Amino acid sequence: MKMSGNTILITGGGSGIGLAFAERFIKRGNQVIICGRRENVLQEAKERFPGIVTRTCDLTIEAERIALVDWVTANYPKINVLVNNAGILQRFNVLKADAKHNWSHFGKEITANLEAPIHLSMLLAPFFAEKEEAAIINVTSGLAFTPLAVTPIYSASKAALHSFTVCLRYQLSATSVAVIEVVPPAVDTDLNGTWLQTHVEPLDAFADGIFKGLEEGTTEIGYSTSASRLRMSRDEIDMYAEKLYNAMKGSIE
Repeated sequence: MKMSGNTILITGGGSGIGLAFAERFIKRGNQVIICGRRENVLQEAKERFPGIVTRTCDLTIEAERIALVDWVTANYPKINVLVNNAGILQRFNVLKADAKHNWSHFGKEITANLEAPIHLSMLLAPFFAEKEEAAIINVTSGLAFTPLAVTPIYSASKAALHSFTVCLRYQLSATSVAVIEVVPPAVDTDLNGTWLQTHVEPLDAFADGIFKGLEEGTTEIGYSTSASRLRMSRDEIDMYAEKLYNAMKGSIE
């Protein structure tokens, strides 16, 4: 994808990876629009980067996703890049989850991590296909390839988003729309918090590494430990997943 002159929508763009990407896109001469649920977080981002455009939106609600796309295409018709970054991560023990009474709590993770990015991609793909150059960037996770058993829904939803991204890339291969997957390892953001008893990558170093991949035209971009997981064998995946679980299982016991 081209790195300047775009109009870019980043979901979950008020903090963490989304804001780090927004900063780098702005510095490269792009118009950046960010959306998120927390208006105060978006306002703080606006104060840091006055040229950024913000939109409060709960992507777990179908009507709000449709309204977001209607708004952005009407007001910023040059939009040609979507970054599906927003997500929810929950760790839990399935034996203690009480799915009968708490399913709406767990179901939101599936909606945010999988349904929302698929829906937004499908809403914007036809619009983008009319552009001279466009891109859909889906942020998955190293856990899409080597699942972490204490975050079962997160791991499963990111694996499904990876699969959708591969399918989307094939379907759009004859169009002007590049389909790119960003595969983060554990990164030092609020999403991971302090419970993750493993090394976390510094946010700025991670974002710089991803942008190097974007500039090189890579379509699946990992960083640090997630880069090697993209091409692991099944035996290696099983060994890695067991190692992760043994290191983290204390957090749900």
